[in-house]
Amino acid sequence: MARKLINPSALHPAPGFSHITISEPGTMAYLAGQLACAPDFSIIGGDDLGEQTKAAMRNVGIALKEIGASWEHVVRRTIYTLHPTEYQVITAAIEEVQGSTEHPAQTILGVTGLAVPGALIEIEVTVRLP
Repeated sequence: MARKLINPSALHPAPGFSHITISEPGTMAYLAGQLACAPDFSIIGGDDLGEQTKAAMRNVGIALKEIGASWEHVVRRTIYTLHPTEYQVITAAIEEVQGSTEHPAQTILGVTGLAVPGALIEIEVTVRLP
């Protein structure tokens, strides 16, 4: 098998995708974009971009923990947001959750909408497994 698919129980169900794919022999992991979603698909943080960013990052953290990785193992981050010019708000929220001002390579993309109504931001990462 060329990959291992993982769906942490602490995250919302993954309809039509997997939250995590680990490439075999297990050196890289690809985490699906995480929204500010509670397990019941409700949006955390209302219409506050900073709060939604923190909630999305906490979901990324759940996925990282599931695969035995941490923020220092993230080698790439892609952010999709309805508010791409608010990168200072996004960065401050990310730094608060990850507890560091060190960032991997990153792209912020402005989008007109995300899969769940009310979502303002989605964050996906690529991880080099420890």
